[in-house]
Amino acid sequence: MPTIAQAPLTFESGGKSIRLDAYLPDNPAVQLPAVIALYGAGGNVAGMERYAGVLASEGFAVYLLHYFDRTGTQYADKQIIFRNFPLWMKTLWDAISFVEKQPQVDASRIALLGFSLGAYLSLSTSAIDPRIKIVVEFFGGMPKEMKLFMRRLCPVLILHGEEDATVPVEEAYNLQNLLEKKKIPYEIKIYPAVGHGFETETWKDAGPRALQFLQKHLKP
Repeated sequence: MPTIAQAPLTFESGGKSIRLDAYLPDNPAVQLPAVIALYGAGGNVAGMERYAGVLASEGFAVYLLHYFDRTGTQYADKQIIFRNFPLWMKTLWDAISFVEKQPQVDASRIALLGFSLGAYLSLSTSAIDPRIKIVVEFFGGMPKEMKLFMRRLCPVLILHGEEDATVPVEEAYNLQNLLEKKKIPYEIKIYPAVGHGFETETWKDAGPRALQFLQKHLKP
């Protein structure tokens, strides 16, 4: 297991200082594929750090993005999301611009990994930003409004609970249909009797599945 270096970074977006927690293999010999990870409406990276370490140990440069810093948000309800979604998308765009310039990063291999609200932001940004090569989305979806602005799509891994009461599983199927219509490669796993947010048993499948998808599309 390689040694993992952790570092708190900051960059500017909209005149605000935005935190970005970096997890990197210590002294990588080559430039690495990058994964930018986005939390959900709870605004908490707790629980994400461990998986960031796992991905870093597998040869990825991982960055946990505190996109709520742009709007001073602690927790996002529907009204807050509606008001701030475009600003968070711009923050993610700026984060990609920052990450692609990092000396450890291969700018041609950048992925987004999003949970819930973070998945919506990841998918929305991927529809307009060609720098994003793939998206791993956990229990999110593609906002209907993005159909007006969509310029492109990239390969997506869709992971969703069948009994999700927060983001209905129809969002996963709608995204699947969109990707099929556009002939974009994707993988999908719907977990029976699973709700919003994955418990340990579900994560035992979802975590390795996400890693395999990242390796398949980003590793040489």
